[in-house]
Amino acid sequence: MPPRALEPAGVALVDKPGGPSSFAVVAQIRRVTGARTGHAGTLDRFATGLLLLLSGRATKLATCLVGLDKRYLTEIDLTGATWTGDPEGEVVERHAPPGEDELGERLERLRGEIELPIPAASAVKIGGERAYRLARRGVEVDMPIRRSTVHALDVISYTGDVITLDLRVSSGTYVRAIAEALGGHCRTLRRTEVGPFSVADAVTPDAFEPSRLLDEALVLERVGVRA
Repeated sequence: MPPRALEPAGVALVDKPGGPSSFAVVAQIRRVTGARTGHAGTLDRFATGLLLLLSGRATKLATCLVGLDKRYLTEIDLTGATWTGDPEGEVVERHAPPGEDELGERLERLRGEIELPIPAASAVKIGGERAYRLARRGVEVDMPIRRSTVHALDVISYTGDVITLDLRVSSGTYVRAIAEALGGHCRTLRRTEVGPFSVADAVTPDAFEPSRLLDEALVLERVGVRA
């Protein structure tokens, strides 16, 4: 089968493990199907959870899926910041965690419509170059502000040093930016939902089979788009 075949067509719900890039997972699924394969939003290497991968003719559905809201579970270390906002970057600052009152105020400011700088370790282009490449060279830049919506932000647990949050956010929200606004960095990050799709219905890349592809018409129905 040619590598850019239009069949099998459909949407794969894949539970990405921590470590490999999203593009490595895309390539793994492509090897199984033999079809052109795309995605409706990536995850950082350290992150786990739901990827919507598009196979064959269904790659045209990307525009209908990339803007869906997302849900995440994240553990945030409040005792220090890393240059990446996640556990893969070097610690650039150590400090005492905020007190409960201060933490509560910071959390409240992160609900609803918010504006936060895009993390320096991101793929956004600054002057034609990826921001993370500039950051790795020590080049300081004023990162653009990203406006997004936090529909829900619930505290699952809190130890004083680490807080676990359940977030429902608009597409394009950087959870690492939220962690930085709280004075810490993401220790873990798991995407549990994309629009109406849940990681509970996903399979690991190693367990994926073409029979798991969701029909295009079903996907469009679930997201409320007419075929």
